Amino acid sequence: MIFGLFGGGKSDQPDDEEEMELVAFQGALNGKAADLKANARLVEAGLVPAKEMVSEALSRRAEMIRLETKGDRAAATLFIDGVAYAGQRYPRQQATAIVQMIKLLAGLDHKLKGRHQEGGLKAEFTELPYEIRVEVTPVAEGQERLVLKFRNLKEKMSTPEELGIPPETKQKLRDVCGGKHGLVLVVGPPFSGVTTTYYGLLRGIDVYLHAAFTIAAPSDRDVYNISRFEVNEGDSFEQTCRRMIRSEADIISVDPLRDGETAKTLLELAENVCFICEMPAKDSGAAIEQLVKWTSDPQLVSTSLDAIFSPKLIRKLCTECREAFRPNPKLLTKMGLPDDLKVMYRKGEPPTDPKTGEVGEPCARCDGVGYLGRTVMLEVLEITPDIRELIAKGAPPDQIKAKARAEGQTTFQKEGLRLVAEGITSLEELQRVFKAG
Repeated sequence: MIFGLFGGGKSDQPDDEEEMELVAFQGALNGKAADLKANARLVEAGLVPAKEMVSEALSRRAEMIRLETKGDRAAATLFIDGVAYAGQRYPRQQATAIVQMIKLLAGLDHKLKGRHQEGGLKAEFTELPYEIRVEVTPVAEGQERLVLKFRNLKEKMSTPEELGIPPETKQKLRDVCGGKHGLVLVVGPPFSGVTTTYYGLLRGIDVYLHAAFTIAAPSDRDVYNISRFEVNEGDSFEQTCRRMIRSEADIISVDPLRDGETAKTLLELAENVCFICEMPAKDSGAAIEQLVKWTSDPQLVSTSLDAIFSPKLIRKLCTECREAFRPNPKLLTKMGLPDDLKVMYRKGEPPTDPKTGEVGEPCARCDGVGYLGRTVMLEVLEITPDIRELIAKGAPPDQIKAKARAEGQTTFQKEGLRLVAEGITSLEELQRVFKAG
């Protein structure tokens, strides 16, 4: 059932401007039907405002929206390509109705407060299907924070090429996985693109040369080149891994690494197969430090760890409105850019009439933001013999990373400057990302 009957799919408020098409909610992901008749007063108060809030977010290309109440007002914050922008403001009572309405439509307990809840919605906007992940968290003064994350179901799953991963980095992954042993990690903090990068890298594995299996929890991100391995009821994680090894697995994908017991199992079995998985960590150095802490065995970590891929997401300049300029040679030297770089690009600005000073219309493609979409900067720490020796000695993360730089390994700085030199992003955006950590 499509909940477009309430509000008629259009705003009831008169408006001289063209009315915005509203999103159509199409049911909860958990299959629980919303009883709209029994909650008619809530529907009247909250459905249209909820539809308008979500529609504005989708029309502005937001990947996430956060609605928070403070005092007698609430504010929506939109996240577009990872950057926060102000959305609409609401009276406290209306914001409460929006949160309860979204919970009802997502199959959650809309009357329950004081407890974290998660769910999801199916939706359609401008004839495109969306999945909306819903997260409600209790905050101060009995209020709730609502977070919605959007995914366009028509968007193709990202390959290494679509993520902007250069061919040489893709080849490094194939080389380390091709050894059929060792642990390969994709690490980073929340919202750094770890999961997207992880699945993109998985899609780059050459399955014509290697047998690849997964026992990771089922995901909405399909990996067409990796076979799901059947887990026997009652078998431990280690028993399942050993069964895959006996089945001549070359590469095994597992759930994100979050505890010492699992880490030790993977490291001990990595002599016979290549494991690849995500791990939450600030960066590659922090990941190594955590592995050593979990296992209390730096020698085991140094022997079994083969490579760590760390992503950062960076905005791409809008190719419709970006502005070209000739860089100062001193700037090129200072930034470490190629001396023969003739043209660089920066964020475009709306045209200004030289006579009247009147500012023109913003770029229609990026809505005046100047950036459109994101790409990945991927730092790669290869565990070379010298780095293995440092890990075995318990060297601090800074010393390990310094050695990697001295060896000329791929760093965030190198990748960022490459993207600037190729006109994909700007120096200003690169500085913003590094400043944000």
